Amino acid sequence: MATLTPNPSYSIALHLQLPNRPGMLSSVITVISDLGGSLGQIDLIEQTRDRSHRSINVDASSEDHAAAITAAVSAIADVTVVSAADRTFAMHQGGKITVNSRFPLTQQSDLAMAYTPGVGRVCKAIAADPERVYELTIKQNMVAIVTDGSAVLGLGNLGAEASMPVMEGKAMLFKEFGGVDAFPICLATQDTEEIIETVKRIAPVFGGVNLEDIAAPRCFEIEARLQKELNIPIFHDDQHGTAIVVLAALTNALKLVKKSLSQVRIVINGAGAAGIAVGTLLKKGGATDIWICDSKGIVSIDRQDINDSKRAFAVETAGDLSLAMRGADVFLGLSAPGVVSVEMVESMNTSPIVFAMANPIPEIQPELVRDIVAIMATGRSDYPNQINNVLAFPGLFRGALDCRATRLTTNMYLQAALAIASLVSDDEISNINIVPSAFDSRVAPAVAEAVKKAAREDGSALK
Repeated sequence: MATLTPNPSYSIALHLQLPNRPGMLSSVITVISDLGGSLGQIDLIEQTRDRSHRSINVDASSEDHAAAITAAVSAIADVTVVSAADRTFAMHQGGKITVNSRFPLTQQSDLAMAYTPGVGRVCKAIAADPERVYELTIKQNMVAIVTDGSAVLGLGNLGAEASMPVMEGKAMLFKEFGGVDAFPICLATQDTEEIIETVKRIAPVFGGVNLEDIAAPRCFEIEARLQKELNIPIFHDDQHGTAIVVLAALTNALKLVKKSLSQVRIVINGAGAAGIAVGTLLKKGGATDIWICDSKGIVSIDRQDINDSKRAFAVETAGDLSLAMRGADVFLGLSAPGVVSVEMVESMNTSPIVFAMANPIPEIQPELVRDIVAIMATGRSDYPNQINNVLAFPGLFRGALDCRATRLTTNMYLQAALAIASLVSDDEISNINIVPSAFDSRVAPAVAEAVKKAAREDGSALK
């Protein structure tokens, strides 16, 4: 239980009542620390001559760990646990987003302009010139977050309703990091044609579409068809968002080990949507030697069970992941927990780079190879070098919406990646600092500018 690192996703808020005498708070802190809990904010809610009421936030490593901490604190003599709340579930109570009006409605004249009869004039203006929909409605800053719930995070096919917390969170990230309004569209179908048709029918409302958590290979066709049949940006974040941030991080990691993208051999474990997209963008960036592995081993030319997306990366060598990693310079994990051993990392080339991005448990725990790898990255926020898509998609859509891009291109993804990488200067790059923080306010504007420039180069921008 205590072997995993405590993190905020298993955070609890303990509301305690305890005697107001020296040492009582210290005894609570000691019990929590002895059990491996990570203390957060401690607030004094109320205090009398005899009693004190305190709220203590504690990060745990699992639900069982949180329960054990709560039970241990409850067992302290004279300490009462008034309540123990799961802070993650508390944040989701009632949903995480709302729709707010931009203007107050306080008098009759406000109603006459916002709704009838004044709104009719605006409707006729758009009917006469449909392009004015971008000027006179939310379309110019609104993105649909579309999912069928078939590949939710690393949890699998959970369905539309269970995907909603993720999509609400995505909408928050769009707004907070890119100033983009977004709304979850969770579809009660996993039929490719029905998804395509539904998105086409709702497209008049949105300036762009972010496809999310749609399983491969269906996601490839959905994105390609929608990009072809609609004139607004279509973006599958699980593919291209991941690829952008991986390329950004790898660009700086290679600087640190003094190797070039064109010279290194890269192994990608995971041949789903993200793995194929990462490989494609790395090729665009200059990579020439990429081996992809799936659950059956190396994607090789003698395999008859691979689709066209995988076939584009097929190599002559056949074998398993351990064979692929021998002598490799870079390992990129987009697969499953614990599939990489210490011995496999030791078999890599000198100064190996390992991005173990399976969530929440990576392909190999960073602690196991700390003294072996030159650079380690994961998808987790509690380790350095987090490969986090939030570095990419808010700025990408900010730029695409601002220049009225009709489509997204590989060049736009490439330029977005290079913009992210450029925010960590050569003097700042280290083995624990290869990408900027998600909270670096420079990221979204830099990505947006790079995307606008690339869109104009590619002829995708309408303004």
